[in-house]
Amino acid sequence: MASKINPKFSEELKKYGSVNFNACYNCGTCTAVCSLSTTDNSFPREMVRLSALGLESEIKKSLKPWECYYCGECTSNCPQTANPGELMMSLRRWLTAQYDWTGLSGLLYKSLIATILALSIVAVGVWYFAHSVGYETKTMLHTGHLFEMIAIGTVFLLIFVPNLLRMWYFTVVKNNAKAPIKHYFTALADLFVHMFTQKRSKDCDEKDNFRWMEHFVLVIAYLSLLFTTVFLNWFATESIFIILLGYVESFLVFLITVHFVSGRIQKSKSLNKFSQPSDWLFVIWLLLMGLTAFLVRLFIDLDILETNKWIYIIHLTVLAQWALIIVPFGKWSHFLYRSFAMYFAKINKSL
Repeated sequence: MASKINPKFSEELKKYGSVNFNACYNCGTCTAVCSLSTTDNSFPREMVRLSALGLESEIKKSLKPWECYYCGECTSNCPQTANPGELMMSLRRWLTAQYDWTGLSGLLYKSLIATILALSIVAVGVWYFAHSVGYETKTMLHTGHLFEMIAIGTVFLLIFVPNLLRMWYFTVVKNNAKAPIKHYFTALADLFVHMFTQKRSKDCDEKDNFRWMEHFVLVIAYLSLLFTTVFLNWFATESIFIILLGYVESFLVFLITVHFVSGRIQKSKSLNKFSQPSDWLFVIWLLLMGLTAFLVRLFIDLDILETNKWIYIIHLTVLAQWALIIVPFGKWSHFLYRSFAMYFAKINKSL
């Protein structure tokens, strides 16, 4: 059965940040310079053509947008300035919206006003909560810790599990990949390797692994800080080891995200040339997460939090916006979808 063509797809994709991909004249330069492209698995040219033709169903079934780590070589070498790297980034945003059963990802990606409104509603909710408990420090700390645990479980079960099942349906079932159950277990190693090491990114930046190392340290620091804050209750513990561990983790998150923000401001590399609001929100809120967490714990250790409750309210606001908006519906979700894309690709290749 022939795939249906959507002649308006180009206009739709522009809402997700795509820049000038219709200028492509199919020369193949982008595929030739891509260090991840092979004879069996070539891109990004294929994705450019599918996008130009409006073959949405074919793109939805593909894992190739997730297999790109956007080193920027394709965009730098494109003779038509069709920006294939940015197209791949835009396709990842579009696919995130297709996987999301709530429809909120698409709304927030396409509308800055909706994003600001959503963040504002969460902020008002946090400040209302703080006021309702009389700004009582212990109550805010206890409730904030409880919120983190509930938010993690709720977002994973109600948002990510259904979305990942939709992703599996589009990319495995619709591709008629009837893999035996045992292949799902044997491929799990790829899921965890890519989730924690972003191994493919290292292959992408084979000439200079600094970007890969930065991402690797950031992922480990972020996940460790999450574990330290939620499960080791960093703000309430008296363990010197846990306290120092949290300081190191939050400092690393802050330091690396400062470098990311600086790169986006300077636009010194191709991958930073075109930044969408979701890109800025991701790095700025991650920076704020590391900074405010560090300051809250510091204020606790200096015994001045009681007279500076504002810092914890700010931290809780950033945390709530991160957990309820950016993680489930923003760029953070790419971390999860990319890891599962490697997993599903392994399953498809096992047949």
